[in-house]
Formats: sequence, C-alpha cells, structure tokens
Amino acid sequence: MKQKKLWCALSLLLSAAMLLNFAGCAATTPPAASNGTNAQTEPGTSNTLNAPVVKMASVNLMADVKPSQTDKASGAIPAESSAAAADFALRLFRAGYDSEKNTLISPLSVLSALAMTANGADGITLTQMESTLGLRRDLWNEFFRSYLAALAEDGKSPLHLANAIWFTSDSRFTVNRDFLQTNADYYGADAFRAPFDDTTLKDINDWVNNETDGMIPEILDEIPPEALMYLVNALAFDAKWEHPYNEYSVQSGKFTAANGAARTVDFMYSEEHAYLEDSKATGFVKYYQGGRYAFAALLPNEGVSVEDYLASLSGEALQAMLAAPRYETVYTSLPKFEAEWSAELNELLESMGMTAAFDGFQADFSGLGISTAGNIYISRVIHKTFISVAEDGTRAGAATLVEASDEAAVENPKQVYLDRPFVYMLIDCQTGIPFFIGTMLDPAE
Repeated sequence: MKQKKLWCALSLLLSAAMLLNFAGCAATTPPAASNGTNAQTEPGTSNTLNAPVVKMASVNLMADVKPSQTDKASGAIPAESSAAAADFALRLFRAGYDSEKNTLISPLSVLSALAMTANGADGITLTQMESTLGLRRDLWNEFFRSYLAALAEDGKSPLHLANAIWFTSDSRFTVNRDFLQTNADYYGADAFRAPFDDTTLKDINDWVNNETDGMIPEILDEIPPEALMYLVNALAFDAKWEHPYNEYSVQSGKFTAANGAARTVDFMYSEEHAYLEDSKATGFVKYYQGGRYAFAALLPNEGVSVEDYLASLSGEALQAMLAAPRYETVYTSLPKFEAEWSAELNELLESMGMTAAFDGFQADFSGLGISTAGNIYISRVIHKTFISVAEDGTRAGAATLVEASDEAAVENPKQVYLDRPFVYMLIDCQTGIPFFIGTMLDPAE
C-alpha cells in the first residue's frame, strides 16, 4: 500500500509453528468455553497452559487474559470440521506449490493463525476469510478447542500446539478484550500487554525459542514502530517410527530429480502393510509410535507429473484415501532427506479469495481493536518450514508470520519405490487431517 505511513501497522506474528523434540514441550491443556469474564494475572507472571513457562524479561509485560474455567471442551472432532481442514490443506498447498523446487507447507499452522485472526474480522473481510478457510469462524473456534482437548486426552502426544498474543501498550491502540477472551477460550492463547521495545522483542523470541525447543531461536529481528499486535501459534511434533529402519535396510541408490538429474541418496527400505492407490498414483502409509500419526507418500504414475497429480486431487478424495489404506504387503523405499521452504503467502491467500484483509482501505479488523492512527490490515504473511526424515523417525518445523499494518513372503506384493518426485504428508490418522504437506522434487536441494 503506497499510503502505508498513513496507517499505523499491526504486525501479527500469527504462527511460529515448529515440529520439535517432544521432551521440550508438554501436552496442551484444552481451553474451556467463555463465561463472559476477563480474568487477569499479576504483572510479570504467565498463565501459559503448557509447561515450561517462559520467564519474560520486560518489566511492564503482563499476562492479561486467560481461558475461562467452565464447560470443559470435548475431544470429539466434528466430521465437517475435519473435512474442511483437509480441504483447506490441499487447496493451500496447490496454491503454494512450486514446480521448480521442493515445497513444504504446514496447513494446520496457517489455518490456526488465520482462524485466530478471523476472530477480529468483520464485514467482507470476515466473509472472504471464512470462504478461504472453508468454514465459519465459530466452527473453526470449536474445531480448535476440540482439537486441543483431543491432544490433551492423548497424554504424551508427539503433537503440541501453543498460542500467545502480544499487543502494544501504546495509547494509540485500544485492544478489544472480547477478541482476546475468545482466543483464550478456544485457542488457549495467553495475552500480554507490552511496550513493544527491545524487551518485548526478546520476550517474543524467547517464547518461540522455548516452544520450539530452540529450533527457532529467533522469529523477529525488529519490532517496527507501526506494530500493534503479534499473534503466535507454535505447532510442535517429533515422533519415532513404529518400526524403525535398521542399519542394514539403508542403501545408497539413484533418485531421478524433476529436472532429470540423477542424485545419489540413501534409501531406507522396508515392508509396509498400508497401501494407497488411486487412478494416478500409488503410495503407502508408515506409522509412528502409538498409531495416531503417520507419514504418507504418494508416487504419481509414470507420465503423470506431481503438478498434474495435485491438480487432480480433491480434499474429500484425499481424506477418504488416507482414512482407508488397503491392508496389503508393499515393498517400499524412502529416501533420507531434509527439506526447507519459505515464501510470502500474501499473493497465495489473495488467489484463494482473501483479498480485503490485505487492503488498507477495505480491511475490517474492527473486532480486534481500534487504532487512532488508521485502519488495520494485514501487510505480510510469511511461512517457513523444515523437515528431516531419517531411520528413527521424523522431525519437522514451520514458522508463519503475518504482519498487518494500519494504512506456514507374499504373493504379488506391491512395490512403491520413491526414486523420483513424490508427494508426502504428515497426517493425523484420527481426523484424516494432513498437518504437513510436501513435495520432494530433488533431494539435493
């Protein structure tokens, strides 16, 4: 926006999502429904739902809102919400797919961040956000409240979600307490009033560093004077295979990259028993310990490009296939790999129909608060991800920053050898939701 200086910027750090060593994070306690009150804690303390608690450096930083303590959420996830989450995941990934390099997006991270922000939207801004996300915001609120409750019921789940909000103590901005309370009730989001100086910068980075077990030590390099608010979502996952690869099952081999180049990589060979197949691809599911989470790989048939295969998929078809793999012996090879990806998602989200939120004149985030310096709008959405797949399991991470300004021995066994470009996912088997989706075009990147 050319008149950016006429608006006093709201920076929403919507999601620092990181898949990390579970030893560094505890299962999230489910937030409860609102009782209409606004509880407070003492300055300098935190009401964070998960341990360990970050010690804030800012003297004036205070935890301002905490979840109400009535009507505990159920862990039951409505089928409509799960289907919408899977559909959003596929639409987001298709919009962000890069045919020239490996792509990796955490749809659950982006969805969580945007759903929290939608609680401050109104008018055409809200309508477009709900259309892009695929569900009304009240249903997303209930989905995430139930999802957090389900994770808590899992006990020591390898998947961990945490949320927090920082807003400026500058007198030009008046925060909407109901907005903070809603995000506390449904997302367990702590809220901190802060001076938005160097101490606040350190507090935010320390929180992210803590929630990601040191894997993202810094998410912000500065807080611009226009910044009004940061919303942060941390998604953490680290899981071991149910059946780890043995040393003798790892062998060097050739991977043919999308550009035709031959790459020498280490392949991990195994016999799996969850086979995936549709008219254009074959694949398999390999489970992590406990069986709730899994790695799914889909290898497009010869002559079918990854891009064409993704275009042929629907969220409904994908969820149905992942929910019902065929019990068949399948010989597999999976390359050991690490991949990382980063992009600014503004154009991607606009292409999905969310245009008003990025327009300094049209955006309506009046439910978030009021700035005397001008209208509030989103100026940037940045998403960064990382994944490592090895013999013992998978570690992956993502960070999403949204900056808003006021102007993420059997007969005929099957064979799926991933020695050419393929699609992969980290999936929640209970809900059918892919919380990470990636394409491996070239392991040498």
